Amino acid sequence: MFGIVRPCRHRLGERLAAQWTAHLCGLCLALRGDHGQFARVVTHYDGLLVSVLTEAQAGRAGAGRRTAGPCPLRGMRTASVAHGEGARLAAAVSLVLASAKVRDHVADRDGLLARRPVALAARRVAARWDRAGARTGSDVGFDTAVLVDAVDRQTGIETLAGLGTPILTVTEPTETATAAAFAHTAILAGRPRNAGPLAEAGRLFGRLAHLLDAVEDREADAASGAWNPLTATGTPLAEARRLADDAVRGIRLALREVDWGAGASPGGHSTDGGLAHQLLVHELPPSVDRAFNTVSCAHGSHPYAPPGAPGAPGGPGGPVPPGPPRRRGLIAGCAVWAGLFCTCQVCCGTYEDPWTGERRQACSPCDCGGCCDCCSCCGEDGGCDCGCDC
Repeated sequence: MFGIVRPCRHRLGERLAAQWTAHLCGLCLALRGDHGQFARVVTHYDGLLVSVLTEAQAGRAGAGRRTAGPCPLRGMRTASVAHGEGARLAAAVSLVLASAKVRDHVADRDGLLARRPVALAARRVAARWDRAGARTGSDVGFDTAVLVDAVDRQTGIETLAGLGTPILTVTEPTETATAAAFAHTAILAGRPRNAGPLAEAGRLFGRLAHLLDAVEDREADAASGAWNPLTATGTPLAEARRLADDAVRGIRLALREVDWGAGASPGGHSTDGGLAHQLLVHELPPSVDRAFNTVSCAHGSHPYAPPGAPGAPGGPGGPVPPGPPRRRGLIAGCAVWAGLFCTCQVCCGTYEDPWTGERRQACSPCDCGGCCDCCSCCGEDGGCDCGCDC
């Protein structure tokens, strides 16, 4: 998986985490359904935002879902996953983005791609993904030519860029491509008036993604001699951080102009738009902090409430404890455990115990900046009381 929006399950909460998983699995299955098993490797965290935005504007969260079969990444359990035009648009965008990434690595002669036969094979795969993305994009009324054109222009811009070139000149193709993808979600959802603000949010998201990628790769690129936009243009990290923070604020302001559909509250939020708001307003600042190695959570931790205490599960004002999980037998449980280890779920994510069904945390630390105990300012009802004026 790759992308700058990598939310921590602790920040999302159970309801939004379930929605996030539905869109992630929906994107993965849309890729498999249209383009075969191998295409699933391009499943892209940022690409699934397209699916999230489409559903959020449609005003019928959960309606465009189907039940998917068991998968090792879900502990071999079935799940409700997103499907339809939003997931297919996300698949088209992910294929083209992955194709661009492959060609970029080929141009930089990274690792095995420095060998001519491997580079040739990679170019063929990238070209196949471009064609596949174009087919799926056409099916949902989206012309991926704007994405391919942006990729082609990127190479020429990087060739001409040098010290003193504005960094925003280099990020422009990415901004244009992402703006087009975000705007088309409004067309799919039947809310064309949202196209303008979503194009602006997409443009700034593309800028942010390009900047953060450059920041994270700066040292590695310097060591390998690869081209890096910050180094090539002489852009200091302080300026990159300023532009990144401005992009985050701009995205937040642009989303205030978006109509998220029926059921919106006076504050502008709805159950349908809750995940989109969480990902594009509250998950982007930690992404910036992560790239620049700064503190990613300003919330204080909350005291532990033992079971039965007020506000704790089972206590006064607390959530109702879930029923007993379904148990598996010895052989079936061992088989699922093997799948979890082989797919790295035990080390890379939150998973369900194959025998008891209990929720367990992976052995690696979660990516939430050490703030797993901080509050979720966007509550289970999708409302936001964080004071962010969004």
